[in-house]
Amino acid sequence: MLLGCIGDDFTGSSDLANTLAKQGMRTVQYTGVPDRPADDDVQAGVVALKSRSIDPDEAVRLSLKALDWLRAQGCQQIFFKYCSTFDSTPEGNIGPVADALAEALDAEKVIVCPAFPGAGRSVYQGYLFVKDRLLNESGMENHPLTPMTDADLRRLMATQSRYPVGHIPAETVFQGREAIADAMRAAPERMLIVDALRDADLMEIGAAAKGHPLVTGGSGVALGLPANFGCTPAPVEWHGQSGKAAILSGSCSTATRGQIAHHLKAHPGLKIDAAEVIDGTQTAEQVARWLVETDGLPLAYSSADPDEVRRTQEAHGREESAHALETFFGDVARHLVEMGVTRLLTAGGETSGAVVEALALDTLRIGPEIDPGVPALRASDNLVLALKSGNFGSEDYFEKAATLLERDA
Repeated sequence: MLLGCIGDDFTGSSDLANTLAKQGMRTVQYTGVPDRPADDDVQAGVVALKSRSIDPDEAVRLSLKALDWLRAQGCQQIFFKYCSTFDSTPEGNIGPVADALAEALDAEKVIVCPAFPGAGRSVYQGYLFVKDRLLNESGMENHPLTPMTDADLRRLMATQSRYPVGHIPAETVFQGREAIADAMRAAPERMLIVDALRDADLMEIGAAAKGHPLVTGGSGVALGLPANFGCTPAPVEWHGQSGKAAILSGSCSTATRGQIAHHLKAHPGLKIDAAEVIDGTQTAEQVARWLVETDGLPLAYSSADPDEVRRTQEAHGREESAHALETFFGDVARHLVEMGVTRLLTAGGETSGAVVEALALDTLRIGPEIDPGVPALRASDNLVLALKSGNFGSEDYFEKAATLLERDA
């Protein structure tokens, strides 16, 4: 294995694996830290953790465990992947994990770059934008678990990391890899926010990162890493899966709520109510049976606007509500597979993580891209998946994903 990757959630890890596969690396995504060696043909291994919103100390412990396994596979470089909207709190978990990995790898300078222009995320003058909006005006300020109320990455990282945080501006990045590398060497700080507005910038940042033991960021900055190992872009092999499809959505992002509204114009939907889940009125088996027995491309969703989410959290508690829904979606997914569903679509990082864990899927093969940052995934001979981060995907994403999962590449 050449490149070892640690992702802090399952959808983001799929996003990263998709980026690497498109650039020609033979890539496999693992659910949690594997208990056996990787296959000999794997060039990039992505260890997907569910560490974004847990206690920072536990996130560090899991990440270092993943690091130990990846180093045992012979990895020459480590990539720590977090969300392109920098989902975190003042306590972590991006800073504490990055610090721990830098110390373990003796990394003197660490790139911090969540930019992903293909999905509308750019970093300019150290500020994170989502399309034409600052991060804290993009809807992410209403995230139920990690509300993002500041767009200044230097401030955000400084609250989390024990190390000084510097900045490499766009004017340097535009000059190319050598200028970026020179700026990194000259910077007195260990953690370096790097501007990026275009895919071309990411390619240059990736080239400048050659030989550095640790790189951190969204999946976008990984775009330029495969070339450092002699890989070139290549088509991704894929064989489609026929059979019943179902959709589970727990994301409350603006993008997902728009996708749900669009989908419900032509397809059936079932609203999942957190209060009814908590008191047992609505059961996982009932929802799964409805999805299986309903024609078309049915959708079950708990996604709600910020006011509804707030009321639920006030009534039942933030952590209690989130845990109840995650467990519920995992149980629904188990029933769906037992009932013969072969194409399963999920929306939301927590939802996707709960589904993958509930189905005990330890290895996912990467297929073609559905939308920027969202690949098709094969879990077994008769089950394929699409795990979507909340803010990703076009308005007609659900139909598009179901269609791509079914056809051959």
